Amino acid sequence: MTSWKRDFASGLIVLGPILVSLYILFWLYGIIAGMTPGVILDADVLTPLIPDGAFEGADQTREQLAQFLRVVVVLTVFIILTLSMGYLMRTTVGGLLERILDNLANRVPGLRVVYNASKMAAETAFGEQDSLQTPVKLETWDGLRMTAFKTGRTTDDDREVLFLPTSPNITTGFVIEVESDRITELDEDVEDALTRVLSAGFGDADRGRGLEGGISIDVIDERAATGDEKKREAGDD
Repeated sequence: MTSWKRDFASGLIVLGPILVSLYILFWLYGIIAGMTPGVILDADVLTPLIPDGAFEGADQTREQLAQFLRVVVVLTVFIILTLSMGYLMRTTVGGLLERILDNLANRVPGLRVVYNASKMAAETAFGEQDSLQTPVKLETWDGLRMTAFKTGRTTDDDREVLFLPTSPNITTGFVIEVESDRITELDEDVEDALTRVLSAGFGDADRGRGLEGGISIDVIDERAATGDEKKREAGDD
C-alpha cells in the first residue's frame, strides 16, 4: 500500500465515525424540528434580539434561532417527563398506571403486537437486570461458536432464550432456544461484544480500545519487492 493510500485510510478511520455521528445527529434534529409546533416559540418574540434591519437575512436567522430554541424546549420537556415517569414507576401508583396502559394496549388487536414488541425491546435494551444484556457464546455445531445475548427469558422446558444478531447489522437476527450447557459465559461487557459483532469480527475486545487495539496493516514496498525478484532471477541465470 502506497503512502498516500495508507494516510487516506488512516484519516478515514478517524473521520468516518465522526462524520456518521454528526449526520445522525443532524438527521434527528431535522425530525424533531419538523415535528415541533411553532406555537411553542414564535419567531417574532426574538425581534428585540435580532431587529428586522440589523443585517441581511435577519428574518431567516431569527426563524432558525427560534427553531433551535423550540427543539431545545421539546428535548428538555421530554427529558423531564421521562425522569418523572421513571420515578413514578417506582411507586405503587406507577405500577397501577403501567398495568392500566398494558391492559388498554392489549385490547387493540393491531396495537397489541407493536406495543408488546416495543416494550420488550426497551426492557431488553434499558432494563436494570444484568441477564438482559449478558453476552454469551453459543456452539451452533461442532467447532463453530457464535456471539449471542441473553434475553432473561426461559422456555417451559428450561431452555435459555437468546438473541443471535447478524453481523454487521445487529438490528436483524434470530431468537433461539438452547440448553444451558451449550452456552459459554463471556467475561466481557455488552459494548465489547457489540463492537465485535458490528465490526464483523475485526474489532477484538481482548486487544483493548486504544491505539494498540487497531488492525495491523502490513506495508509492502513494491519497489523493494521488485528488486528482490530481479536479484533472484539473476541468480537463477
